[in-house]
Amino acid sequence: MKKIFLFIFIFSIIVFAGCSKQAKSTKIELEFWHAMGGPLGDALTKLVNEFNEIHPDIHINEISMGRYQALSQKLMAAIVANTQPDMAQAYEAWIAKFIEGNALVPVEKFINGPNGLSQEELDDFYPVFIKSSTFDDTMYAFPFNKSVRVMYYNKDMFYRNGLDINKPPVTWDEFITVGKQLTQDRDNDGKIDQWGTTFATNAWQFENCLLEAGGQLTNEALTEPLFNSKYGVEALDFLSGQLNKSKIAYLSTGYDGQNDFLASKVGMVEGSSVSMVYLHKGGIPFNLGMGAVPYFRTKKSLVSGTNIVIFKDDKDPQQQEKQEACWEFIKWFTSPKQTAHWSNMTYYMPVRKSAIEDEETQAKFKKYPGLKSVYDQLLNAEVEPQTDAWFETRKLLEEQVIEAVFRNQIGAQKALDNLADKMREILRDE
Repeated sequence: MKKIFLFIFIFSIIVFAGCSKQAKSTKIELEFWHAMGGPLGDALTKLVNEFNEIHPDIHINEISMGRYQALSQKLMAAIVANTQPDMAQAYEAWIAKFIEGNALVPVEKFINGPNGLSQEELDDFYPVFIKSSTFDDTMYAFPFNKSVRVMYYNKDMFYRNGLDINKPPVTWDEFITVGKQLTQDRDNDGKIDQWGTTFATNAWQFENCLLEAGGQLTNEALTEPLFNSKYGVEALDFLSGQLNKSKIAYLSTGYDGQNDFLASKVGMVEGSSVSMVYLHKGGIPFNLGMGAVPYFRTKKSLVSGTNIVIFKDDKDPQQQEKQEACWEFIKWFTSPKQTAHWSNMTYYMPVRKSAIEDEETQAKFKKYPGLKSVYDQLLNAEVEPQTDAWFETRKLLEEQVIEAVFRNQIGAQKALDNLADKMREILRDE
């Protein structure tokens, strides 16, 4: 009898251990690389932890590379070494490279699968975000952290200068007029100590102005630069004119302009929607106003930010299960509730229209009446050219064109024509 009990006891331990091992092995471990840091990284970690808690069969290990440049370099190296993560943030130009190297599994595969999305659900996403994820008519990616440009303004300064605190400038001409009214030598020492605005050398700002003027960055086929048109010249002239003609602005670097805005040395600054997180962090000592950036001929704008992609790994026997688990996270993260929550924590744009009805979002609209106009920019938004050639050209735009024009070292037309020639060379070398 003792031998029987001993046998049953040992057998039970073996079965329990085997079951435990099997249960442990069925948990899918995913690696997610991103570049979020600071309060944005904290918000992402919070959501990933929440996903892990309610999905006991999946565990996401999120790894921050700190900066997008580092993320790009490490992803490229990992793909070559076949040590890529399961999923990662990626700009459109990177995605084009990944597709060229056959490194991605199209997200479209899962959208159309049994755990996919209905047409009604797909139609709920802003068209610009679907477009930014689509390459050669195939959705390879999905929208992740997307931002738009915002005009922030000091309501108290508006009030002191007889301006309507709830009516910020909405056109280029109005912006210059208000800027002149705010630019003052307040202590009469012969030096300006209160400015209408300030900005740094920024390709995104120029791109936005180009679209507002009625231009395009490239042709539809992405084979010919168009930014050196009259619209590109108008965009650069509008910006450089604030520095050198109307003299309502000065050129700043890094976060200096944002800090001067917080110190009430500047009345209006243009930035990303995500700048709101850092403005709050610094403490806002005045009544803050927000609005869409002023327009010229069109209200078109350019979104920025990354998408999320799923990588192939044909040597991994769990590849299919891991890819489906990645999709489960993406689908959850971009659900109306979660995309609204992400937006409300970070001021990245919600990727779905229905998220606007979220209770917390509506509360923010009441607190900042102009915020609704910021979100409405998504209805007329465009994406940057989805090609590596533009990725290289964009860097040259900042390094060799914009600041040189701002400093009167070269004319706008000549600078843009030179850059167009360089882009054609890059396209020929591809």
